[in-house]
Amino acid sequence: MKMKIAVISPNINSLQEMGRILGTCSHSATLVEGGKSRMRIVAEQEQPDLMLVEGMCCDPAELAQVEYVTTHHPSIAVILLCATHTPEFLINSMRAGVREVLPSPVTPAALEAAVGRIAAKRIGGRVKAPGRILAFMPCKGGSGATFLATNLGWQLAETKSVLLIDLNLQFGEALSFVHDGDPASTVADVARDISRLDATFLAASTVRVAPNYSILAAPEDPAQAMELKPEHIDAILNLAVTQYDFILLDAGRNLDTLTIKALDRADRIFPVLQAGLPYLRNAKKLLAIFRSLGYPANKVELIVNRFEKSGEIGVDRIRNSLGAVTLHTVPNSYKEVNDSINHGDPMIETARSNAVTKNLAAFALSLSPREEESRSLLGRLFRRA
Repeated sequence: MKMKIAVISPNINSLQEMGRILGTCSHSATLVEGGKSRMRIVAEQEQPDLMLVEGMCCDPAELAQVEYVTTHHPSIAVILLCATHTPEFLINSMRAGVREVLPSPVTPAALEAAVGRIAAKRIGGRVKAPGRILAFMPCKGGSGATFLATNLGWQLAETKSVLLIDLNLQFGEALSFVHDGDPASTVADVARDISRLDATFLAASTVRVAPNYSILAAPEDPAQAMELKPEHIDAILNLAVTQYDFILLDAGRNLDTLTIKALDRADRIFPVLQAGLPYLRNAKKLLAIFRSLGYPANKVELIVNRFEKSGEIGVDRIRNSLGAVTLHTVPNSYKEVNDSINHGDPMIETARSNAVTKNLAAFALSLSPREEESRSLLGRLFRRA
């Protein structure tokens, strides 16, 4: 199997030699002169199947760069080439997601064998593209973030596998928006037994509200929220992106270390507001916090819920207040939405022809286009909405 391989090394001679060896095996090799600090940008720009990184030493702190790549790009296999290493470094490397650690300089036979093992695994089981993490966060209480997250999840689940994680740990009620039962297990229970975490345990801890849609509920007892730590959320998300196409995070308003860890991992953050001055003031503060956290502008897209075109505050005024931001609007349909929430039924089942339902269908389609029909259906749904 021909693979796309990125080779990173501070030694130009070693770099060229590895490129030559890989070329004889018919692999496509991108050679990058430099050290471990180049891993992140190479992973994001090149998207290789395999990354060979030479020049690591025994310092465990160096593995932070490796763990970032294996966490955010789980489809990329990483092999390290080290001149010296200790048993502790080997263990920590494997924990960071490294596939193998080879001696440096590496012999042609050892390199070909290691690359062959990675290629064989990819043939045996095609690596699934990692799931996308979408975070929904209210700018102010009553914004409607939970309603939008839960109902968008239902729309996405018509064609994709979806997991919604309720991270409003003190007052989360996402499950009740689309289901009338109680959870047998919650995110706090998963954290308590994090050593057992695997695909089977995660699936068993969720409530399956539809064939492709599962929800990991918030703790029933708010005191249990104190047991969760950022590393628990990180571990859950590491596994979830390998099992689901979309992971939706229903976040509360508290920007604590746990929430920030979840937002760091998100591919997109959707702050939810309404067209009112208190919402705009809070949205402006939230956007400033996201900038201070180093989030790129294209990571954040605002959703204006219950929007009325004839309202006092329109899209232009919102943009003037918040700057150059990407905006989605969801129309106001208070009675139907309220009925949906009160009965614990998704809008797609209670009011399929409603403007809000059609709007969320179009939103879901923009996030997960269907081959062939995406263009015509998207235009049709937007026109009707």
